[in-house]
Amino acid sequence: MTPLPHRFEVKIAGGPDGHASVAMPGAPTLQSAPPAEFGGPGDAWSPEHFTLAAVATCFLFTLRVVAPASRLPFTHAAVTAEGTVDRQDGTIRFTEIVLRARVEVPPGVDHERAIRVLEKSERACLVTASLATPVRLIPEVVVA
Repeated sequence: MTPLPHRFEVKIAGGPDGHASVAMPGAPTLQSAPPAEFGGPGDAWSPEHFTLAAVATCFLFTLRVVAPASRLPFTHAAVTAEGTVDRQDGTIRFTEIVLRARVEVPPGVDHERAIRVLEKSERACLVTASLATPVRLIPEVVVA
C-alpha cells in the first residue's frame, strides 16, 4: 500500500435525460442511469447500484487482507449487498444495507473464528466505515 492520503476521481457526463457515461483513468467507461424505481430505464448501473457495489467490493477486498493477517485460509467468497431505500427524517436515503457474505474454508478451520474474521472485515471496510447507513452482516461459513 502506498502512504496515505489517497485521492480518487471519477467523471460523469450526460445530457438532460437518458444515459450518462461514468469514467476513470485506466478502466472501461460505464453507462449509468436512474433505476426503474425512480423513473429511469432500469438497464444501467444507477447510483444506488454503485453504492451497493462499493460496499460489497470493499468487503471482499478487505477480507482478502484481513483473512491472511488472521491466518484464516479461504478458497472462495461470494458477497451480496441488498439495500433498502426509504424516506427517513424527511429525506429519501438508504435506511439499511445487508451484506450476505458466504466464505468457503478448508476442512479443519474453526467456524467461529471464521465468523469473527468476516465481522472484522466488515468493520475494517473503509466504505462501510464512511457511511451513515447501518450495514448488517449475515455471515455464512461453508467447508469446501
